[in-house]
Amino acid sequence: MEYKIRKAIPEDITEIINLCAEHAEYERIPFAPEGKAEKLSAILFKKDPKLFCLIVEHENDILGYSTYTFDLSTWDAEFYINMDCLYLRPLYRGYGIGEALMKHIAKHGKEINCNLMQWITPPFNTRAIKFYHRVGATSREKTKLYLNEDTIKKLLEGK
Repeated sequence: MEYKIRKAIPEDITEIINLCAEHAEYERIPFAPEGKAEKLSAILFKKDPKLFCLIVEHENDILGYSTYTFDLSTWDAEFYINMDCLYLRPLYRGYGIGEALMKHIAKHGKEINCNLMQWITPPFNTRAIKFYHRVGATSREKTKLYLNEDTIKKLLEGK
């Protein structure tokens, strides 16, 4: 299958939101698209972005996307690539596109001397876990926790 990988452009934002919604549904996580286009556009398309987005395209159809940031690992005392999302629509899985996306991301990291890459996937996503192990990934058992706006407010109020 022929495809190209490119940086996201502002005209992609609606399709990025659609992909986020599909990705969230696949991972069984609620997703509210309201206001996301404006917020993501402000983050992705500013002069010095902190979030990067790659788009996979075939004949003007968007097949998937990946987003990533650069962060710092205290334990490793190094910056690392945090691959936040990698999602391909079901019809386009199994063609090597996921690996190609990861290579693009790793290349960007190497350009700025960033030699570590991390990401999270749900334990039920066994197909992705097999793929990640095939490309050489290892895993650490952890549980991802988070506070949202309401729980942060309660924490700050001492409740």
